[in-house]
Amino acid sequence: MLVSVVRPIGPILVGVSLGFTLSLLSVTWVHENCDSDGVRATEEMLVFQPDGLKGARKPSSISTGTTDNGNTEEDLRPRIVSYNQPAPQGPQKKVFRAKYASVELGIRERLFVAILTSKTSLSTQAIAVNRTLRHHVEGHVVFLTGSHGPKLPHGMPVFAHGEEHSGPAIFQVLRYLLERHAADYDWFYLLWDDTYVQPDRLKALVSHLSMDRWLYMGQPEEFIGAEAPGRYCRGGAGILLSRALLLRLQPYLEPCRTHVASARPDEWLGRCIVDYTGISCVEQHEGLQYNSFEMEESAVLNAVERVDLQKALTVHPVSPEQMYRLHRSFTQRELQDTYQQIQDLQVEMKRVSCCAVDGNRSAAWPVGVPPPFWPRSRFEVLRWEYFSEEELFSCADGAPKCQLSEADRQDVADVIQEAVRELSEKYAPAVVLSAPRLVNGYRRFDPTRGMEYMLDLQLHAQTESGRSRALTRRVHMVRPLSQVEIIPMPSVTEGTRVHLLLPVSHTERGAALRFLERCGPVVFEAGENAALTLLLLYHPDEAKRVGGTADIFAELKAKAAVAERGHPDVEVSWVSVRTEGPGLLRALDAASRKHAADALLLLVTVDTVLNGDVLNRCRVNAIAGWQVFFPVHFQAFDPRVTHPHGPPPTAPDLVREAGHFDRHAFGEACFYNGDYVASRARQSAESHGDELSEDVDAYDVFLCNSHLHVFRGVEPALWQAHRRCACEPQLGDGALQRCLQGNLRGLGSQSQLAMLLFDQEQTSTT
Repeated sequence: MLVSVVRPIGPILVGVSLGFTLSLLSVTWVHENCDSDGVRATEEMLVFQPDGLKGARKPSSISTGTTDNGNTEEDLRPRIVSYNQPAPQGPQKKVFRAKYASVELGIRERLFVAILTSKTSLSTQAIAVNRTLRHHVEGHVVFLTGSHGPKLPHGMPVFAHGEEHSGPAIFQVLRYLLERHAADYDWFYLLWDDTYVQPDRLKALVSHLSMDRWLYMGQPEEFIGAEAPGRYCRGGAGILLSRALLLRLQPYLEPCRTHVASARPDEWLGRCIVDYTGISCVEQHEGLQYNSFEMEESAVLNAVERVDLQKALTVHPVSPEQMYRLHRSFTQRELQDTYQQIQDLQVEMKRVSCCAVDGNRSAAWPVGVPPPFWPRSRFEVLRWEYFSEEELFSCADGAPKCQLSEADRQDVADVIQEAVRELSEKYAPAVVLSAPRLVNGYRRFDPTRGMEYMLDLQLHAQTESGRSRALTRRVHMVRPLSQVEIIPMPSVTEGTRVHLLLPVSHTERGAALRFLERCGPVVFEAGENAALTLLLLYHPDEAKRVGGTADIFAELKAKAAVAERGHPDVEVSWVSVRTEGPGLLRALDAASRKHAADALLLLVTVDTVLNGDVLNRCRVNAIAGWQVFFPVHFQAFDPRVTHPHGPPPTAPDLVREAGHFDRHAFGEACFYNGDYVASRARQSAESHGDELSEDVDAYDVFLCNSHLHVFRGVEPALWQAHRRCACEPQLGDGALQRCLQGNLRGLGSQSQLAMLLFDQEQTSTT
């Protein structure tokens, strides 16, 4: 029994004993004796260090406690650092922190392209270069000219250096690059406007070059006069300069301007670089070749199939038409190469997947595309939409059937065309397919991979022998998501003054008084940079008593005056608008005339409850000339439904039992006054001055009459207490329907209303 008990723990005891034994032996081996003065008796390895630095010790040596200068070594002594340190005397140097981490780490952009043009060719050759190069190069592109006319081409950054002659102009170009961009880019590419450059090959060349080399790269050419040493880069073929070479050349720019004489700018640049830096032009560096092709005047572009043209980085000289043709030809070739690389990668992935644990089952379809989303619960299952070639059976407004939009119709046509092409390649040449007809169509959007389609296609199949019949095939297709890109957006600040616009009708006077009470501590007393304008809507009969004791808004005006006197920094005003109906657009037009074009307007309702976060997000999300913001507020349910046996809370919680985000309400909006004026002017021009419909609101104005981006998103800090709105008959059919539906949706959730009806039925039964 003893042996059976000890046997399982025997190896553990042996291991522990062996570990202790080896530890004792190792202590004996590494022990080093020290003499009485604390000096190492054994030989030390000395490491030379500058004066004032301590010498290095072996890791196993023992600190002596003193240094060579006799000072006590306190590296290992603990020190107590107090949080309440005395303030240092004298002026303190402000620590500068960069705005971006790349600036603090010294990370620069890769490529800067400077295109040399002139006043005469700025509207012809330069435009062709801009369209074929600027949107494809991941860098900064600037057109440099001596002077330009009063009107510049749209979307082209142009800088005039003031020098018309070609020789001195290159000096101004170098000085511009050194003064403005030398600290931000690693490579500088000089290009003339009659040269076509292949963007992908330029990016590939720059990405494989070392940034710290003194490199002067292009198409080498001998100087005029064979006795001159070195070679210069021809300007027509493009010139690539490293940042290190430009910085080395910077002190010699003035001597070059004085002593180097040449009428050609590329030769002047080459002579300056060769004479003062000793760097000559090269066409090959680190195994990378710079290829250029010179186009002959009589050459026909379609007939040119030379190998050196297909491998060329630049082609010159070319006209704008030739530049567009070259760009199309090179782009098609690059696209074919990309498709071939994708096919090769798919074949390789299929081959490698056989070695996986699950075999071919581990490879998702299509190869190289992320696998489909796998739901974890019944609520995460993605819904398939059924469609035909003309109709969609899942509409955004809840209708069971609606017509396909123009974009959806084009999408369906493209998918059917691609499916027929793939099937034709599969069955060719034995079977010829034609006359496709969509029998069933399903689609769904998968956020992990893109849009998926399942198509049942009926086609007319004809064999080589002439026999034909109808053929039905199911096709599964995926339109994958493309690469995510960062869209450049104009910068905004959170210090802009927000002008709140509050429309008030005669039935909303009490709610408007409560709004002023809520708005005071949140907006006025909190020091927010905001102003309030009341838009008082008068009926024609009520407008006759404006300003008198019978004014229906007299109490509201008095309350606003008291709020303005109590907060001198806040402006509270009102605008009287005479209208027979609700007239929201008429009120906005009247308020727009009272504000400047750059004023930021926030349209609210009498039931809106807001705070400083809403104002800040209004400042950030509304961008002048670019974007308008329509927040979705949280609508609280009727407290008699949510809390039938107790008082409701002052502010509802963001839970499904307390309310919902009302996506059908567009009462709150944030926009700039200039954008509203431009949209209303365009709406008036298209309607030819016809009477405004009451169905049209601010959302329709921006959505249908402007090119601005309409940003629609939920706003958790914006909510409305429950109040049954008065749906007036003067409203249009659409507005009246939205008002009635809003009152119904604001009562409570379906489960709450069902339980309320159930309780009432039980009570009536008993």
